[in-house]
Amino acid sequence: MSWTAVCSLADIPPNAGVAALLNGKQVAIFNVAGEVFAVDNHDPFSGANVLSRGIVGSIDNDLVVASPIYKQHFALATGRCIEDESQSINAYSVRLEGDTVMLGLADQAAA
Repeated sequence: MSWTAVCSLADIPPNAGVAALLNGKQVAIFNVAGEVFAVDNHDPFSGANVLSRGIVGSIDNDLVVASPIYKQHFALATGRCIEDESQSINAYSVRLEGDTVMLGLADQAAA
């Protein structure tokens, strides 16, 4: 896994998200309750890159983001869709180096 600097933690408002473009793919990064999460920004139900603009909250013990289009909820830690477990989005490893948000990306292996 390689780590990529994405933004400063100060760039992400508390309990909200921002979008970043990494390797041609949009990623939604959230700052929730002192933790940072990253998932695909692409909503599989609407086909739009909008999850970074969704509302964050919790369902049972999962921190989630609600899509602003059709309101499906995705677990921030795993990408699992709460309403339809046949759908999910990618969840990425995140770490902080000081104030810098670092995203873990799988290394491209030769097939």
